[in-house]
Amino acid sequence: MPIPELLDWPTEVTEARAIQDRWRDRVEVCDRLHLVNSVAGVDLGFENEGRTTRAAAALFSYPDLELMETAIAIYPTIFPYIPGYLSFREVPPILKALRQLTVFPDLILCDGQGLAHPRRFGLACHLGVLLDCPTIGVAKSRFIGTHGEPGRKRGSWELLTDGEETIGAVLRTRAKVKPLYVSIGHRVSLETAISYVLACAPNYRLPETTRIADRLASNRT
Repeated sequence: MPIPELLDWPTEVTEARAIQDRWRDRVEVCDRLHLVNSVAGVDLGFENEGRTTRAAAALFSYPDLELMETAIAIYPTIFPYIPGYLSFREVPPILKALRQLTVFPDLILCDGQGLAHPRRFGLACHLGVLLDCPTIGVAKSRFIGTHGEPGRKRGSWELLTDGEETIGAVLRTRAKVKPLYVSIGHRVSLETAISYVLACAPNYRLPETTRIADRLASNRT
């Protein structure tokens, strides 16, 4: 799959917010997936006191979750750290890492938010719309919204809401361990997103995709 080159990428909040407001209506919240034979995780780390971004992509077969290949991309940090606008600093290096994979994934799990975002356009939405591919947001902590406490068993979950709107789910991937925050990215319904995140996290709190991508992005062996 061709991955677009980014031209005139925004460098300030005003431009970034205009893109979020303009593109969020492109997000598809219903299932439009083909057969999923591969799934990837993407994550980032920062070096040189934040001036350099280290992006990682880890590609797994699905459903057996065998690691197929990995990629690392080094990229100058081009957007400041501003909550709510993290995709503008993260998408360009992620695309560079994805270009190195010999197989484009059928589904991408992002270490970040999707619809669970003030303008309903977090990293998973942004990446999914840009590539027109199925994506899921899997965050370690809550950004916005309220929720009840999910049951203590693996697979228990509660809706994450913002006012009257459902924006995600709070999912327990391991018994008695902190839950994850799952939200739609693009072309995947919330219920399907929950099932894929659980399937990709058979042994640990984090999905294997995220766990390996995080290790690579942090330059940990």
